[in-house]
Amino acid sequence: METIVRHILASGARRVLDLGCGEGELLLRLAGQAPLEQLTGLDIDPACVDTARQALERTATSAGPCVEVRQGSFTEPDPSLQGFDVAALIETIEHIDPRHLSRLEDAVFGCMRPGTVLVTTPNQEYNQLYGLAPGEMRHPGHFFEWTRARFRKWGWGVAARHGYRVQFVDLGELDPALGGSSQMARFMRQ
Repeated sequence: METIVRHILASGARRVLDLGCGEGELLLRLAGQAPLEQLTGLDIDPACVDTARQALERTATSAGPCVEVRQGSFTEPDPSLQGFDVAALIETIEHIDPRHLSRLEDAVFGCMRPGTVLVTTPNQEYNQLYGLAPGEMRHPGHFFEWTRARFRKWGWGVAARHGYRVQFVDLGELDPALGGSSQMARFMRQ
């Protein structure tokens, strides 16, 4: 999460979209940060949306950015979510049925078209260091966990189809052979 916050703040973003915001952890870390002007969180789970709204209300300051949390799916195109400088999808794509990843791609990269998109997901190769058996996933809600090569293949395809460049970063404690426990793709619109 610290890496994501650093990337967002270093980008000079003013408007940030957290897709799959959950209970608002990223939004809470960004609230009150200059030069941010607008933070919008989107999550499909109404309980998470309520929790995020309550947490943000407790920490709201008049000097902070405008913060909105709404219920919805980031696999559905929503023109009202266009114009954001940065969109973050933090450990969310693995919760989507792989048959629906093209819908996510069309909604986020085709319709919303933020300037930068940060996507993180677990690194399947690292799972053995957690004592997981081959094919076993870290969370029962995951549909998949990708190797670094598979994540890069997906990222390069998305970037090429939608006019973005992409860079990949290992996240978390690094193993020399297996990489980080998580991985990030940083898409920048050309």
